[in-house]
Amino acid sequence: MNLKNIFDKARPQFEKGGKYHAFWSLFDGFESFLLVSNSTSKSGVSIHDAIDSKRIMGMVVIALLPALLFGMYNVGYQNYAAAGTLASASFIEVFAYGFLAVIPKVLVSYIVGLGIEFAWAQWKHEEIQEGYLVSGIIIPLIIPVTTPLWMMAVAIAFAVIIAKEIFGGTGMNFLNVALVARAFLFFSYPSKMSGESVWVANDTIFGLGNQLADGFTMATPLGLMGQHLPTNTSLMDMIVGLMPGSIGETSVIAIGVGAIILLWSGVASWKTMLSVFLGGGLTAALFQSLGLSPLAWYEHLFLGGFAFGAVFMATDPVTSARTETGKWIYGFLIGFMAIIIRLFNPGYPEGMMLAILFMNVFAPLIDYCVVERNVSARIKRINK
Repeated sequence: MNLKNIFDKARPQFEKGGKYHAFWSLFDGFESFLLVSNSTSKSGVSIHDAIDSKRIMGMVVIALLPALLFGMYNVGYQNYAAAGTLASASFIEVFAYGFLAVIPKVLVSYIVGLGIEFAWAQWKHEEIQEGYLVSGIIIPLIIPVTTPLWMMAVAIAFAVIIAKEIFGGTGMNFLNVALVARAFLFFSYPSKMSGESVWVANDTIFGLGNQLADGFTMATPLGLMGQHLPTNTSLMDMIVGLMPGSIGETSVIAIGVGAIILLWSGVASWKTMLSVFLGGGLTAALFQSLGLSPLAWYEHLFLGGFAFGAVFMATDPVTSARTETGKWIYGFLIGFMAIIIRLFNPGYPEGMMLAILFMNVFAPLIDYCVVERNVSARIKRINK
């Protein structure tokens, strides 16, 4: 019996009047996730396309996998390197340690986030939406590996309820849900999200890894910059990603593979993505020429969450600008603001999170101004 037949046989039990009617949204959520819907519009003009929100979300998840897998390896690499045992460890041991350290965060993210979405859909008698499929994997990638699971759970609950569900769910939120979760953690538990003691896993897991000394510290390159100290990270390590940082944000190569997938599939806007790098690069070059940046302009684009934010979060189709001209403005201002925050506010050496959230708020205004300008230009042409 194929999967469709299983759902067809069970459906009467979940439809109105069925024994499990109260769980209809749960049944519908699993069916819509596993099977392509055969529902069609009854009236009006509709565009028929094989791509729906589930397929878009699935493509983004696939694009995130290289960053996730490399992040797992880097977590193990940092632990073994800090203990001085990297030379004697195999690739499998290093990756397995990182996998065991990261996978609980992925599980907690999905269990808490999807659990709230399922419960919300049941309460509202609505269909379950697929938006959290992407947020659920991004959240573990943008936090330090040492972040306690209970803190993650609290932050995810806050983000899903306050930043998403109360505004109407997927497609209605004006702030990026994953970044709201990270902002909640950053401002509520700053000692667990920044500093020199949060970037390297320091415990053994099922006999793998090394027990590091209590109070072991290792700063990120941006953390050193914020303290006006020289960085000792090579350009190659910045590109490859073998350095301390949030789990999925260190490897430009892995992020680049994800960017190619998003652009090839047409899921992300190349205009938004490129304009973020242009805004950041030009701003960093300007301040480097003025002697106000201790880093080369291109290093800003490789460090911290700049590349990850530009590829996976600035291009969020729900919270970013939607007009073609607006995408250029929106992305450029994100890159500009990220560098400004990094250089002039040592309390926030990262900058990308605040820049994207700030521009999420202004994205509707940017689109409004672009549309009004186009309308005015057309009226002037007509009146000539």
